[in-house]
Amino acid sequence: MSTTTTNSVNLQEEYAKTDIAKILGLLDEELVGLAPVKSRIREIAALLLIDKLRRNLGITAGNPGLHMSFTGSPGTGKTTVGLKMADILFQLGYIKKGHLLTVTRDDLVGQYIGHTAPKTKEVLKKAMGGVLFIDEAYYLYKPDNERDYGSEAIEILLQVMENQRDDLVVILAGYKEPMDKFYESNPGLSSRIANHIDFPDYSVEELLKISKMMLEEQQYQLTPAAETALTEYITKRKEKPLFANARSIKNALDRARMRQANRIFESRGQILTKKELVNIEAEDILQSTIFD
Repeated sequence: MSTTTTNSVNLQEEYAKTDIAKILGLLDEELVGLAPVKSRIREIAALLLIDKLRRNLGITAGNPGLHMSFTGSPGTGKTTVGLKMADILFQLGYIKKGHLLTVTRDDLVGQYIGHTAPKTKEVLKKAMGGVLFIDEAYYLYKPDNERDYGSEAIEILLQVMENQRDDLVVILAGYKEPMDKFYESNPGLSSRIANHIDFPDYSVEELLKISKMMLEEQQYQLTPAAETALTEYITKRKEKPLFANARSIKNALDRARMRQANRIFESRGQILTKKELVNIEAEDILQSTIFD
């Protein structure tokens, strides 16, 4: 297609009309690490913006596949990234409302014949115009159970993902290995998902940074000894089963705050300083995490 000099568009002006820069900035501020995830989200945002500008100038732009798969351990920010992705899609006009509805198998699958279709369709109705985030999506498929109705929910999802792509974006999330098996068993789903994004586990240093951010939000701080104790705890806890990254760290810090409060309470009668109320000591970390 030939174009004239009048057929042009100012990229910066079009970019400024959206809040994408702000959204991507917040993604960097609110989520520590996750460099490959953030890079992929920027790439998707760039493609969608350029495709929109191409259409505005009458240039052919393919219909981008917007359905996504987020895989990774718990507590790695999948839901937060889903919310930011919904904001980006809304800003660029790819979805009409921009909300994100988070559901699990229990919200979609019924317990008896004729129960699943109404449940699934009701969820889809609520999600229309936005993003449907299905957490632990692999639980939808239970091939070992002949009386399971998850496959019915999957069939309805497939139809909507294919026929109403302009009305709804679906994000399927969960642990990587079960999700890989889930897609192998459901090639129709896999073929409809263009963006597979893997969320890496956080490093010890990143989890320590997340810990400090969580404490700062509540006006607490770690003493140097407490920081050393927490670093040792994170290192050991990462090697144990059922570690949930930022989620496990939040639980450990909640326990530390309770230990700090109890320690202060048991020494009642003294005049408390602001420093004493703010500081988390090493003993608060050690005693609050000993059974975890």
